[in-house]
Amino acid sequence: MTSRISRLLVAVVATAGATLGVTLANPSPASAAMTICYNTSQAGSFVGVAGQAATIWNNATSNLTLTANCGSNLRIYSITGGGSYAVRTSLGNGRVYIDTQQAQQYSPLRIMSHEIGHILGLPDNYNGNCALLMSGGSAGTSCTNPYPSSAEASRVTQLFAGTRVGPDRADSVGGQVFRDSWPSTMLAPIG
Repeated sequence: MTSRISRLLVAVVATAGATLGVTLANPSPASAAMTICYNTSQAGSFVGVAGQAATIWNNATSNLTLTANCGSNLRIYSITGGGSYAVRTSLGNGRVYIDTQQAQQYSPLRIMSHEIGHILGLPDNYNGNCALLMSGGSAGTSCTNPYPSSAEASRVTQLFAGTRVGPDRADSVGGQVFRDSWPSTMLAPIG
């Protein structure tokens, strides 16, 4: 109701201004997109995958824009061993770690999209349903779906309603850690 009244008020003021010959600056729309700057300087071979995942999230949400290397709300790292995971320091801010060994077993794009989903506020959902991005590795190695479901995308849009620009807080200490989304890489015993 309040946003409806605000839009009506802006329209009335703009009309009155136009009638009087006054030009108004382009008012910000009520649903301006929040910009999350992601940094791929430590992403290694996953730079392109990060770009693809950002595009997926940009297309799935209406008020969120992930932009490469304009800041450090989200830092993306390539690691070897230990599993892929995310550390959310606050909504839209944190770190994503992609395990090179795990990315040989599971779809790297699904892993990246899933871990970014944590930074955007989504929890794990270990139900094994490949149609749900946040089911992670529970859907098995054959699942390559990197797209959030409409419910997952709607939840992120809802979480970012009314925001515009994310402050640079990715270096904060602590935060919520999302581990074990992807089962450990199974290695054959040596010997």
